[in-house]
Amino acid sequence: MGDNARQEKGSSQTLKAVLGVRDLVFSGAIPAGERLSEISVSEHLGLSRTPVRAALARLEQEGILEAIPSGGYSVRLFSAADVADAIELRGVLEGTAARLAAERGITPARLAALRALIQNLDTVVLPGPDKMDLDAYMVLNAQFHEMVAELSGSRIVQRELERVMQLPFAGPSAFLNAQISVPAFRASLTFGQTQHRAIAHAIEMREGSRAEAVTREHARLARINLDFVLKDPALIERVPGLVLVSN
Repeated sequence: MGDNARQEKGSSQTLKAVLGVRDLVFSGAIPAGERLSEISVSEHLGLSRTPVRAALARLEQEGILEAIPSGGYSVRLFSAADVADAIELRGVLEGTAARLAAERGITPARLAALRALIQNLDTVVLPGPDKMDLDAYMVLNAQFHEMVAELSGSRIVQRELERVMQLPFAGPSAFLNAQISVPAFRASLTFGQTQHRAIAHAIEMREGSRAEAVTREHARLARINLDFVLKDPALIERVPGLVLVSN
């Protein structure tokens, strides 16, 4: 096996380990505060200790695990304030991305792609909360937020956004699973789509301040959802990672 093949295999195994450990943590299978044994995790995932070791170090960098002074890692316990701060940070970074996209301008091809994405979201949202295809919305919503980050033209902003979105409750779709059975939540998606259109229009018109302000306000919808979800244990279980949050 050549060096490149070995590197690709190693990267694949590390990614598999990262996803496996993240799933164990986010599902609550490994409680907050519990120490992760490299050996037990390796056995559970059916992987060697080398990719598991790399995965644990990566998840510590993401802030999901904490390094133990005596060695190893434990699952981090988050406060409600931690979650709120993560959402706020996402809003700041996404707002910066939207402002940069507006101020720097985007190509006609990218503008056409942005308009098409907004139209696709409209198609999903306009039938109304009761008839909305939530799975389709989740996919398109994620694509919209990824596009805003890319349109910034800043690899630094993109990298930091990717980092904060690794937290289980910070991403733009974090609370959507909890919204399925709550009419008020589903109705809020219509307002969120209004904000999507306003963000896209501000970028198109090269209105940087407006793009940033609307994007930051859009992120605050998640704060409202967070406050609602934390009051209902049944909803908490539907949001990956919220089992790690202490009330």
